[in-house]
Amino acid sequence: MKDDELIITNEEVMSDSRAAEPSAAPKDSVSTESGGSKTEASGSAPSQRQEATFREALERQAREEDSRHGHDISIIKILGGDFFTAQILRRQIWLMLLIACFVVFYISNRYSCQKSLLEIDKLKKELTDVKYKALSTSSRLTEVSRQSHVIDRLKENRDSTLHIADQPPFIIQVPEQ
Repeated sequence: MKDDELIITNEEVMSDSRAAEPSAAPKDSVSTESGGSKTEASGSAPSQRQEATFREALERQAREEDSRHGHDISIIKILGGDFFTAQILRRQIWLMLLIACFVVFYISNRYSCQKSLLEIDKLKKELTDVKYKALSTSSRLTEVSRQSHVIDRLKENRDSTLHIADQPPFIIQVPEQ
C-alpha cells in the first residue's frame, strides 16, 4: 500500500465503535483493561457492530480515493486503468456507450458508402463500354445495310438477279372505284 492511503487498523475500528456506542456499557458485555488496552468480552452484538463500522470505514476510504482520483489525472493513471475507476466515468457510462455506438455506426456507414461508390464507378465504366460497343455495332450495321453493299454481296453469292435500276422509279395511279 502507498503511504498516503488510509490504513484502517483493528484499533481504529474499535475506537470508532466505542465512540458510536452510548456511554453506558450493555449488560451482557464486560469491559476489562489490561496493559493499557481495552478489550470487550461479549456476545455477537459487538462483533456485528465492529463489522458494520469496519464496512463504514471501508466505504469512507473508497469515497476518499474516488474524490482523490478525480482531480489528479495523469497519463500513467489513464494507461494503468486507474482512470476508469473514477466516479466521473461511472456516472457517464451511458454517454460513453452512446458515443461508442455512434462511432460504430459512423464507421459502418462510411464503409457501406465507399462500397456503393465503388459499385457506381464500376457500373459507369461498364455503361460507357456498352455504349461504345453499341455505337460501333450500329455503324457497322449502317455500312453493311447500304444498297450498294447489299447488291454487291448478292452478286458475289449469285443468289439473286437483283441489280441497280437503269430508269428512275415512276408512280402508278390506280383509279378509285
